[in-house]
Amino acid sequence: MANRNLCERLSEQEILLADGATGTMLEQLGLRGARCAEEWNLSRPDMVGLIPHKYAEAGSDIVYTNTFGGNRLRLEHAGLADKVYEVNAVGARIARDAVGEEVIVAGSMGPTGGFMEPLGSLTPELVCDVYAEQAEALVKNGVDALVLETFSALDEIEAAIQGVRSVANVPLITTMSFDTGGRTMMGVTPEDALHALLDAGSDVVGFNCGSDLETAMHVAEAMSKVAPPDAVLIAK
Repeated sequence: MANRNLCERLSEQEILLADGATGTMLEQLGLRGARCAEEWNLSRPDMVGLIPHKYAEAGSDIVYTNTFGGNRLRLEHAGLADKVYEVNAVGARIARDAVGEEVIVAGSMGPTGGFMEPLGSLTPELVCDVYAEQAEALVKNGVDALVLETFSALDEIEAAIQGVRSVANVPLITTMSFDTGGRTMMGVTPEDALHALLDAGSDVVGFNCGSDLETAMHVAEAMSKVAPPDAVLIAK
């Protein structure tokens, strides 16, 4: 585990630098043809490990695992539903081995790709179970923190938080993705996102993977204005 807990470092008002994108880096390394990016954890761990290593060398305090699409529902589409534990366990160990103990390793968990009822077939119980399964695999294999990232629906990420918290007591980062209009695809405002994510049990809240820098600045300002004094924000 990293020398000092993520929340401990943030409580001292230390500003931490996270890594950059994973998917585009995999493409730059020439990886092609996998059913999903997470499959490379199993077939090309050497190449996947170069990404957190390079980010750590560049000065990142936090690196993410290559497990964004490592939940059961996403892996089902790639024919890897029986590999949930292995994909996440190997992904966690790849990142840890690449950066050692001084850099914080955060287990990345993206959205399911589906919609919650009544728009889709997802139920809170299913989502909770799916993320409990993924979080448990990541934590058992050495991540220092967990990240729920790039969500657009509050009901989905709230159920995901519940699932994570049912199996893991590590620091939890949660982020949503905002479009040009300053809302998520499902219409969530930055202010509502911040309050809901904190209330649901997140340690760090914020946004990632938006449309442009102007939108990012708007979201950052909106969240900062309504954040409690002790809230910790992330922009990625």
